[in-house]
Amino acid sequence: MSLTHPHELVERALGLSRADGCVVIAEEESTANLRWAGNALTTNGVTRGRRLTVISTVAGAVGVVAQEAVTPDDVEQLVRAAEAAARAAEPAEDAQPLIAARPADPRFTEAPGATDISVFAALAPALGEAFARARANGELLYGFARHEHTSSYLGSSTGLRLRHDQPTGTFELNAKTADLTGSAWAGAATRDFTDVDVAALHADLTRRLGWGRTKVELPAGRYEVILPPSAVADLMVYLSWSAGARDAVEGRSVFSKAGGGTRLGERIGALPLTLRSDPAEPGLEAAPFVLAHASGENDSVFDNGAPLAATDWLREGRLAHLLTTRHSAGLAGLPVTPPIDNLVLETSAPDAPTLAEMIARTERGLLLTCLWYIREVDPATLLLTGLTRDGVYLVENGEVVGAVNNFRFNESPVDLLGRITEAGRTERCLPREWGDWFTRAAMPPVRVPDFHMSSVSQAS
Repeated sequence: MSLTHPHELVERALGLSRADGCVVIAEEESTANLRWAGNALTTNGVTRGRRLTVISTVAGAVGVVAQEAVTPDDVEQLVRAAEAAARAAEPAEDAQPLIAARPADPRFTEAPGATDISVFAALAPALGEAFARARANGELLYGFARHEHTSSYLGSSTGLRLRHDQPTGTFELNAKTADLTGSAWAGAATRDFTDVDVAALHADLTRRLGWGRTKVELPAGRYEVILPPSAVADLMVYLSWSAGARDAVEGRSVFSKAGGGTRLGERIGALPLTLRSDPAEPGLEAAPFVLAHASGENDSVFDNGAPLAATDWLREGRLAHLLTTRHSAGLAGLPVTPPIDNLVLETSAPDAPTLAEMIARTERGLLLTCLWYIREVDPATLLLTGLTRDGVYLVENGEVVGAVNNFRFNESPVDLLGRITEAGRTERCLPREWGDWFTRAAMPPVRVPDFHMSSVSQAS
């Protein structure tokens, strides 16, 4: 596999194509990981893989075939299989002319990037120091770190030759008391692990375990709640996934307007919050063009290679854009605004407070750590349910006074935006629930005066 560069597979597939149109995506992926448990490293490893996706179009129909670990000898059968699938299919609803050629990426013919275990050169010693502190504190540390580098090569029969290199790193640290009755979690998203401060994350977990020595039982109900960036990210990521223009136009989503049309232009947020995506966002850089391996509600294989630009989804509290393909944009009469693989929520208010400052001016409320097991209940309102996890803390008169039992919550992120009374400083964060699929996020902590804890949960 290593003897053939991905761009050579792309060119071979395009050269063999007999379809009306053809798009080929070759991806080379390498990963490195560390795992630890009970204050000791347990496993580490590296992997490498390759995937080739061939998309053939015939008279408006489309066939898609993909295979892992592709060699040059495999390419022709993939191309023929994609063509056969296209000829057997009905014309695709989202059929569009393939994206026209533009100047090729000068790196298209270069070898793919890669990661290896050396990416953890500074992290591993820092973990060793954290293990020593944890043993001295009577704590147990668990967790893992993963780094992935994916080089994507996209070529088309129209002449596109594009490339994107995406490094993705995640770090999750869980601290437990020696008797396993207390637990606290922290996570970080990174491109290269040079910005992961293990000591600071561990110190925060130690502080939270200390808060947990005092137990407070509270009933279900509505509470003033401070949501940290990670929890906000989980809610906003789900909101962004649900913001398809077609669903809104057809009256099937929370963004549908009563009587027809969409809620574009309406005020959704009580505060001047902006939810946006930008492929060039510093520290959160993402693919600057569409990479679609299959068509769906908000993706179209016909749009592969279409350029992506900075997009405001919510601007100063008002709904500004919805997700569209070229096809759904035409149906809805809206601009073409495909999904972008990062998400930022920020306030335009000056001097936004830190999380600590928000806690200090809380008379009585709950500080959450993270949310998990999030599921949709009602798409018409985007009502979600889920559980709290790894620490809910009672704040009284500006100080954390103890740990509270877990809850099941019922909340809509759209409705929640209309009830936020304070937003803090935006910072990069790792969504806890969706971190396996979405890592490039920056969110503020927010205050909600009446967050709905629908029942007490026995989950820990």
